[in-house]
Amino acid sequence: MRTEPLKRQAHKPFSIALPAISGQIILWVFLISVGLITIFPVTIALLGSFKTNAEITTGATFFPASWQIDNYVQAWKQANFSRFTWNSLFVSISTTVGTLIIASMAAFVVDRFRFPGKRTYVGLQAATMFVSVGAVVLRPQYELMVNLSLNKTLWGVIIILISSHAYIFFILLSFMGTIPKELDEATKIDGCTMPGTFWRVILPLLRPGLGVAGLFTFRAAWNEYLLPMVFTMSQPKLQTLTVGLANLKYGISAASQTHYMLAGACLAMMPLLVAYVLANKSFMQMTAGSLKG
Repeated sequence: MRTEPLKRQAHKPFSIALPAISGQIILWVFLISVGLITIFPVTIALLGSFKTNAEITTGATFFPASWQIDNYVQAWKQANFSRFTWNSLFVSISTTVGTLIIASMAAFVVDRFRFPGKRTYVGLQAATMFVSVGAVVLRPQYELMVNLSLNKTLWGVIIILISSHAYIFFILLSFMGTIPKELDEATKIDGCTMPGTFWRVILPLLRPGLGVAGLFTFRAAWNEYLLPMVFTMSQPKLQTLTVGLANLKYGISAASQTHYMLAGACLAMMPLLVAYVLANKSFMQMTAGSLKG
């Protein structure tokens, strides 16, 4: 009579362990599948950048028959990479700095102060995130920059990109809520003004949020294509790298140059990878904070 309960108890750990193991297997299969789906297009582009145009067109081989290093040299020369890369860096860095300054100041005021129309302002910011007008606003934006005499410079593109900072505002607003308001009162007692509190106390504590928001802003500005193309149609020397890469698609004889275009796209990825490495610490801090919370 006593042996039956013992046998039943002996089988219980196995019945509990099996679902846990199967759950781990399903989780790892899912993560590996997502990773492969994400990496596969990048791998195809990287391998295609070393192939000849004929190999890419036929698609007969996965790896290049002979590694064409000259594709990168020709892409650099034909797309005028040195000039277009400088234009892209100028637009992306200026947009990132301007967006972080304006969005962080707006988040500071909204989080720390009460003023008439506060809810309306936050609601308008949120509305711009869900209402996508796209190319519809290009005409009025261009006309506005014409009236400001900024249609023939990259500053027109930068100002428009800075104005679309709603999601950066909400990212920094969430980080701002984690900074105790008692610090503001302590600095006020010490005689520090409101701008001094923002620049000396709030911004240093906001570094993780600024790193994440800066990476998102830099990536969006770097990959922007339609806006720089419209503003630089009459100024080819002001074209950004994304616009210049499109010119690699066809050569002088109107022949397809997909291999050069893929090589140029791989070169254009490098600044984004550098930006991610620099902001990686902020991502780790944000992840650690979310897990802790």
